[in-house]
Amino acid sequence: MKYNFDEIIDRRNTNSVKWDFFPEDVLPMWVADMDFKIAPEIQNAITEKANSGLMGYQFLSSEFKISAKKWLKKYHQFEVSEEEILPVPGMLLGISAIIRKYLEEGDKIILQSPVYDHFFDTVKNSGAELICNQLTYNKNEYQIDFKDLEEKASDPKTKFLIFCNPHNPVGKVWTENDLRKIAEIASKNNVIVISDEIHSDLVFDGFKHIPFGKIANDYDLISFTLGSPCKTFNLSGLSSSYIISDQKNELKKVQQTLQKQETEWMNPFSATAFIAAYSLGEEWMIEVKKYIYENYLFTKSYIEEKIPEIKIVQPEATYLLWLDCSDLNLKSDILEERLINEAKIKLNSGTRYGDAGESFMRMNIACPREILVEGLSRIEKFVNSLK
Repeated sequence: MKYNFDEIIDRRNTNSVKWDFFPEDVLPMWVADMDFKIAPEIQNAITEKANSGLMGYQFLSSEFKISAKKWLKKYHQFEVSEEEILPVPGMLLGISAIIRKYLEEGDKIILQSPVYDHFFDTVKNSGAELICNQLTYNKNEYQIDFKDLEEKASDPKTKFLIFCNPHNPVGKVWTENDLRKIAEIASKNNVIVISDEIHSDLVFDGFKHIPFGKIANDYDLISFTLGSPCKTFNLSGLSSSYIISDQKNELKKVQQTLQKQETEWMNPFSATAFIAAYSLGEEWMIEVKKYIYENYLFTKSYIEEKIPEIKIVQPEATYLLWLDCSDLNLKSDILEERLINEAKIKLNSGTRYGDAGESFMRMNIACPREILVEGLSRIEKFVNSLK
């Protein structure tokens, strides 16, 4: 490989949420960032920006939209115009702005749990009522309960579906048939679809990410597709994203909401990293995906051989593994606490992603192999101690 993902980087005492939130003897394999250095091409662009010494007010370069447009076309066969792209300083900020623009008193928002935990906060902060369309879990695979979704979408007070594509934490890549069923239900019931696609580039071979906006164009509905290079290129500390909609008038309304919130402007370093990632980061992305997949294969083999009490839900995307720990007969929150205190490893409790995550844990494997081996060894010793 051109890039060295085996390099161990000391992230302690760097104000890292992942590494400095717990005592030093606890190995963190939880929050979703990678333990790899960013692509040198991106680092060089940021350094060049800093070396200019110019830190005044700046508007976005035209390259921001151009680079996103080219990336979407090349990797997702999704052709959009620059007028259909709205830059946003962050994914959750964009989702919140969309909700604030359309939400009325008494409205409801559907989440498909288990799902990204911050969605629950977003719904709560909006004042809307949360409705859960729980994913079904059968034979190591998750599916959407479309009958339940249609029933809940038919409520006149249901205003939004926040959709996660690919899905975090279960690692599911939704099919075209899935997307069309969602679009049909949303169109029939006037539900606005917000599709979070931040993990869209981290799809494993054999699976294909399809942007929801690409399908939504065939239906009469309002939808917004959100993307970002932050997960793909490990840029979570330099937040940047975009919203896509072919309904330019609706996109303009969201932009006006961002202006009213005074959250329209993006940090110049974030914009620089965004453009460099989509313009120069292709080779790094290809190699990091390969390394992550090899980490998954290693983890799968290790768990099957040495920790058979834990089952990995077959991942189709992301570097976040969803672990079925039901055979350990421990509640997820208790298991999380005991792993921290006894095994000295931090994973995410499944109930962080809703009640449907009970008996599951989420594990981040975007790390050097040496760290992964140590983490698995700690889990193995803990599980053995339960026998």
